[in-house]
Amino acid sequence: MRNTKAFKEAVAQTLAELARRGVTLAPATVEDTIEKQITTVSERLGIQVRSSWRYFDASVTADRLAHSVASYEESSSGKGVGQGPMPPLDNPELALVLAGVPDSLAQTGGDLYAVVINVAVNAWMAGHIQGEDGCTGCDGSRGPAGHDWEARMRAITELQPSITKWFDRDVWTRAVNDAGYAVTRR
Repeated sequence: MRNTKAFKEAVAQTLAELARRGVTLAPATVEDTIEKQITTVSERLGIQVRSSWRYFDASVTADRLAHSVASYEESSSGKGVGQGPMPPLDNPELALVLAGVPDSLAQTGGDLYAVVINVAVNAWMAGHIQGEDGCTGCDGSRGPAGHDWEARMRAITELQPSITKWFDRDVWTRAVNDAGYAVTRR
């Protein structure tokens, strides 16, 4: 279905309608939504997929997606959901995660998926430790063993003495290039 002209036009029209509404979504999200919509119409009406396109309306689809995005933002903002805390830019653990990307690229032979997983796991662990141990409101949730977040930051700082360099985009890009890789847009 995704290789058809009708599908590609539907995605383009829906993205244009979303842009008119000031909503930005990844094309893959729009594609998934349209595919599910057309498949559902086909199955419920007992018609072929190509006949389902006559029931497609990009404006209606964009309205539903925009409403869904607004509803999510509204429900999340009140509860603080979906907004991970950003560590200070001189955070040693964040520098360590950033510094690990060029090494990870070199070790995996440029496997971007493996690099993203490595960064995500490290960032998740850092946020988890920060959330439990760096938050004064979470003192009771750590249990008797706990972790010493400040000691962890000191230890990382000792391992990575020049942490501020990793927050310079040019330094990071040079390190990625030195590992033999470049990130370019097609």
